[in-house]
Order: sequence, then structure tokens, then C-alpha cells
Amino acid sequence: MTTITLEVAQSKLAELIRGLPPGEEILITENERPIAKLVATAVEPELKPRQFGTMKGTVLYMAPDFNAPLDDFREYME
Repeated sequence: MTTITLEVAQSKLAELIRGLPPGEEILITENERPIAKLVATAVEPELKPRQFGTMKGTVLYMAPDFNAPLDDFREYME
């Protein structure tokens, strides 16, 4: 954990936030007493939007009775 003074934190806050790796902490002090803690959180990567058709051609086999009702549900079908 890094320790810096309040004056340094005020003048370099943007740099501190951008340069802080996820999970790391910076203790901010005033008059040699801790007053705040700056903790970086893990940033989740942005997901690309889904594109339809990207899995086209990946199903190599489909059983002939794929749409047939399952035997376990026959009593409900009658």
C-alpha cells in the first residue's frame, strides 16, 4: 500500500486513479494521520454486441425425431 499526503492527492488525483492497478490501494494522509483510502476496482471489459449468424453451420447432425415429444411427457399429451 502506498501512502501519500492530501496535498499530493489533490494535485495528482486523475493520474493516481488512471495509474492504479486493480486491487491496489493508496492511503491518503493529512498531518500524518490516515483520512482516506483510494482503492482501484476491477474494470470489466466492454462486450461486443452479438452478431446473428456467427454459429451458422456448426450443427453437424440433428436426429430425425428431434421435434418428437419425449416419452416422459406422453401422458400429458393425450
